[in-house]
Amino acid sequence: MTFPALQPGRGTVPGRHLLATTPKTASWGWLPNAASEPVLAVPSGDTVTLDTLSHEGIMGDQGRAPVEFLGRYGVPADGVLADAVEFAGSDLTNGDDDGPHVVTGPVAVLGARPGDVLRIDVLDLVPRTAYGFVSSRHGFGALPGELPEGTEPVFTFCRVERAGDGAGDRLVSWVDGPGGRRARFPLAPFLGLVGVAPATQEPVHSVPPGDFGGNIDLKWSVVGTSLYLPVEVDGALFYAGDPHYAQGNGEVALTALEASLRATVRLTVLSGEAAASAVGTLRNPFLETATHWVPTGMDRDLDEAMRRCVRHALRFLTERFGLTRADAMAYLSAAADFEVTQVVDAVKGIHCLIRKADFADWLR
Repeated sequence: MTFPALQPGRGTVPGRHLLATTPKTASWGWLPNAASEPVLAVPSGDTVTLDTLSHEGIMGDQGRAPVEFLGRYGVPADGVLADAVEFAGSDLTNGDDDGPHVVTGPVAVLGARPGDVLRIDVLDLVPRTAYGFVSSRHGFGALPGELPEGTEPVFTFCRVERAGDGAGDRLVSWVDGPGGRRARFPLAPFLGLVGVAPATQEPVHSVPPGDFGGNIDLKWSVVGTSLYLPVEVDGALFYAGDPHYAQGNGEVALTALEASLRATVRLTVLSGEAAASAVGTLRNPFLETATHWVPTGMDRDLDEAMRRCVRHALRFLTERFGLTRADAMAYLSAAADFEVTQVVDAVKGIHCLIRKADFADWLR
C-alpha cells in the first residue's frame, strides 16, 4: 500500500514552527557559516518542523526537471513535491564544484553562545514520498573507477510501501532481482545532514562533515535520539538536509536510499554544568539513543578517524564514570562496537556504540 506525496505545509505539523524549503530559506551545496543570516529564530527548548528536500531527482545530471525525470519511473506529476519543482526551477546555481545537498536553515536558537552545546532531539520523521533513489556516480563511492559500470551514473529507483496489518504497519523498500525476486529491507529514516554553523566566514562545502556536524550520515540518529553539537557562533545557526529513508553503515554506493522527510526536532541550548554532564569536554558530534551513547570520530584517513573515535570514547568514559584510561580502553575492546559511519563524504566517519546497560551501577 503506497501513500500520496506530503506536499509542503500539508498534513500534520507537530512542531511549533514550520520551516519550508524554498530558495529563500535554503542553500544548495553550501552550509551556513558565521556570516549567515537566520531564516527563523526560536527560544531554547522550542520545536521546529522542517520540510526537508532531497537533492535526488533535481540534480543537473538528472535534468534538473523533477516532473520529467521522475515520470520516467512512473511517478505521476501529483506525486512530485512542489518544493522540488520550485527549487529545481529557481535561479540557484549548483555546479560541479558545489555540494549536492539542499540545506534548510539556518535557525537561530536564542541564547546560544560559543562554548555551549546544542542538543537536537529528533521527535518525528515522516517520509514525504513513496519512492527514493540510491545513486552511484563516477569517481565517488567506495569503489571509484570500478562502479558504476559504463559511462552514465546509475540511479536505482526504489518504491516504498506500507507493509503489515494496520496496527503493525511498517515502511519497506526493495531492490529488484532476477526472476521477480526482491531484496527487501525496512526503512529507518534519519537526517544525513544536521549541523551548526562553524566559526568561519569562509564558504563551507556541504559534503565533508566536521566537529560542527554537517553531512555526518550517522544511521542511528533516528526518532527518539539526541544529537549533541558544540556551538561555535552566537545563535548556533542550526540547519538540516540530506534526508535518508535507509542506510547501511558505510554508505558504499555514494548515497543510501534518499528522499525527502518532514522532520520535527527540539532545539535546546546546554550551558555550563548541563553541557558538561551531557558530553563532558567533547567538542565534536555525540549521539545518544535510548540504549547507547555514540561518540564519533572523523578524518579524511579512515585509520585516523578510528583513532579519533577511540580517543573520544575514552574521554567520555573517563569523564562521565571516572574510569582510568587503561580500564576504559579495556572496556571498549571487550564490549563496545566501532562501526564505519560512511566512507563517501571526503571526510570519513567512525562511530562507537557504548551500551548504557553496561553502566547500570552508575545510573541507578
